[in-house]
Amino acid sequence: MARTAARKAPAARAVAEPTQQALKSAQTRARLIEATIRCLIKYGYSSTTTLKVAAEAGMSRGAMLHHFENGGALMQATIGELMERRLRAFRRAVDNPAPDVHTLVHTYWKQLLSQTFTAFVELAIASRTDKDLARILEPAQEQFRQRWYELAIQLFPEWQQDRKSFDLALALTQNTVEGMAINRLIHGCDEAMIDPVLDNLEAQILALRPKKKKG
Repeated sequence: MARTAARKAPAARAVAEPTQQALKSAQTRARLIEATIRCLIKYGYSSTTTLKVAAEAGMSRGAMLHHFENGGALMQATIGELMERRLRAFRRAVDNPAPDVHTLVHTYWKQLLSQTFTAFVELAIASRTDKDLARILEPAQEQFRQRWYELAIQLFPEWQQDRKSFDLALALTQNTVEGMAINRLIHGCDEAMIDPVLDNLEAQILALRPKKKKG
């Protein structure tokens, strides 16, 4: 029995070692993605190179390429992380025991003030003329929209009975709030008008909300 246990011990260690290596690799990948986001914000998409990302992460370019074979793979992983961060903000709203329109609108707005959205806008604008980037971004955008829609209907299940009005309310929210956030990034937004616009948006959403059935 002792000899059998002794023979099995090395095998157990062999199983544990790849797991530790995988964790280390995941941490390094996350560090590189974070460095990419910082570079997008500091330099813009066109000037975000693998050399700059590696330097921002405190790594050599060769070490970076061990985790991402090229800039396209790194950008794809970064876009995925940006989308997940945006969705996590909405999940926090879903977890609210009593979500309301005010909470949804202001949670959305606060999210768009983050560096996550700034980096996303940088990529979205660049994808207009960069076809390789567009091929990565467009499917990620579509998946984000679907998941965001599902989370939003969880927040307000009473809209299930009137999906047409729900779709309109959601489109109104997204275009108003994201449009204002983009204008703010390019210094085209009057800061004094932000709260009045958000208040007006809340009123429009409430006007679209399905009426509760009597009895």
